[in-house]
Amino acid sequence: MKTSLVTGIASITKLTIDRDRTIDFMGEEARVYATPMLVRDIEIACRELLLAHLDPGEDSVGTRVEIDHIAATLMGMSVEITVKLIELNGRAVTLEVSARDNVEPICRGRHSRFIVDVAKTAQRLAAKAQKAASS
Repeated sequence: MKTSLVTGIASITKLTIDRDRTIDFMGEEARVYATPMLVRDIEIACRELLLAHLDPGEDSVGTRVEIDHIAATLMGMSVEITVKLIELNGRAVTLEVSARDNVEPICRGRHSRFIVDVAKTAQRLAAKAQKAASS
């Protein structure tokens, strides 16, 4: 981890709600930003913020998502996701997240991630895969 990884760092990610990010079960007129896609976009925004402050060979994985999805966003609308590092405890990080479309706030919450060594993680996963194959 670089010394720039400190509480208070923040970023804003801008995106447009395309068809793939919407629900389809209420018909074409009710295509809105799907909560699972919002969570995915939050995870990506948080990871990208952290990557700028990690050393080569490091990455982060999500460990907890806690959000309130408080308003619907129509397909085609613009969204801004704001993420801010609020707690750093060794390799564990907690980020405050919020999102808004061009009309109103749509989300607030927290996301926790853990900073990992990519090579060591690959070794652990290979060992688990081997155990699973022999089960």
